[in-house]
Amino acid sequence: MRQKSPIKIFQWDIKNTICLAPKEAMTKLLFVMLLTLSFVSVGAENPPLLGYGVKSCEDYLSVFADWEQGEEEAIGQYLFYREWLSGLATGLSLATGMDVLKGVEIRAALRRVQVNCDEHRDDDFFNASMRLIRVLSSSN
Repeated sequence: MRQKSPIKIFQWDIKNTICLAPKEAMTKLLFVMLLTLSFVSVGAENPPLLGYGVKSCEDYLSVFADWEQGEEEAIGQYLFYREWLSGLATGLSLATGMDVLKGVEIRAALRRVQVNCDEHRDDDFFNASMRLIRVLSSSN
């Protein structure tokens, strides 16, 4: 006996499902559309900030001062800030196709963020970092 090809069986199943149960097919289609719309509306909200970007400038200033003094716990915290800023700069550089730090080394960038935090103590680390990136990108 000759076997039917899987493609024809698959096509046959879809046609019969749609022809024999149009109400079920419409229900599935409506479900997929509502699910898609729910994702679109979720994307309309502001995305959450994660990691060290949400920490306050006051926290960073404290860590920076303790890091300069060589305190062991502050060294680890400073490295977390450094890695967070490195990730932000790398992501933005990849997304924009240009070096957002304009060749400034990460240690110097952290020092500049420290100055920004000192001048704007109510900011969080993300906004202080973005202020530096905006200044650097405006100085072509």
